[in-house]
Amino acid sequence: MLTGVPLKSASPAFGRFMPPTSPTVAVWELMLRIKQRAKELGVTSGAIQKTLGIGATYWSQVVNFKGVMTETKLSALLDLLEVGAEERAELLALRATAKDRGWWNQYSALYGENTLRYYGLEHGASSIDSYEGCVIPGLLQTADYIRALTTSPVATKPAESEQRVRARVERQERLTGEDPLRLTVVVGQSALMQQVGGREIQRAQLRHVVEVIESHPDTLDLRIIPFTAQGSAAVNAATVHFLDFDSPRLPTVAWLESAVYAELIDDLRLIEQLKYQYAQARASALDRAASVELIRAIEHGMA
Repeated sequence: MLTGVPLKSASPAFGRFMPPTSPTVAVWELMLRIKQRAKELGVTSGAIQKTLGIGATYWSQVVNFKGVMTETKLSALLDLLEVGAEERAELLALRATAKDRGWWNQYSALYGENTLRYYGLEHGASSIDSYEGCVIPGLLQTADYIRALTTSPVATKPAESEQRVRARVERQERLTGEDPLRLTVVVGQSALMQQVGGREIQRAQLRHVVEVIESHPDTLDLRIIPFTAQGSAAVNAATVHFLDFDSPRLPTVAWLESAVYAELIDDLRLIEQLKYQYAQARASALDRAASVELIRAIEHGMA
């Protein structure tokens, strides 16, 4: 369950953009606000269930963001919680958004619940800080690079590869348009060197990274940790993403992933530890211009 506390993003002060609406983010904020109000008034789960005429299983699904209350039940709950007219309108609007289906739902047979939830949060995030040690970050990957990764016998079934390519490319749409995601990425140099799919695919991938960086100067910041960096705290780290949101009511959450593990993290202590590791990694990285220069040099060296 995501119940963490706010933690400011380490992203640069990019321009102001409004992220798109996301049903996943909407239901999360709705329930966080309801639980906070119930706690303030001392209203128990039992009292809520009795008032709404629902069972413990139904309520558990709702508070764990696995379902959305009907408008009638939500209105009755807001009456119980003595919610004022202005906030009531906000919460009913969140419920309306939460009832929509995000594009990621079409991949429910392909990805687990946690991954789909992450995609929904990513879609509605205002900024993301990421660390990747050994591969190009997913939001910056070319279709051929994605295909090479997902057709690996140790990664996934070949029949699922094209679906995974489409899903990842669809995620990348957040980098463009009128409401672009503010993305800061720290990447290990090994991700530039590993020839995923072969020399030509890797070269095209590196060219693509440079093109995306240069075409999004206000919203994308990529830094490379060179092999020469001394004592980087992130050398053995897994993939980690820190998501921040436009609503001041929503906390920072983290997505921690390895080859056999992936989980949304909301525990304050763990997020603080991960943020510290991320800051150490960023401090070991080259600046933006030097990072682009290194990417170009490695790409040219593959010619």
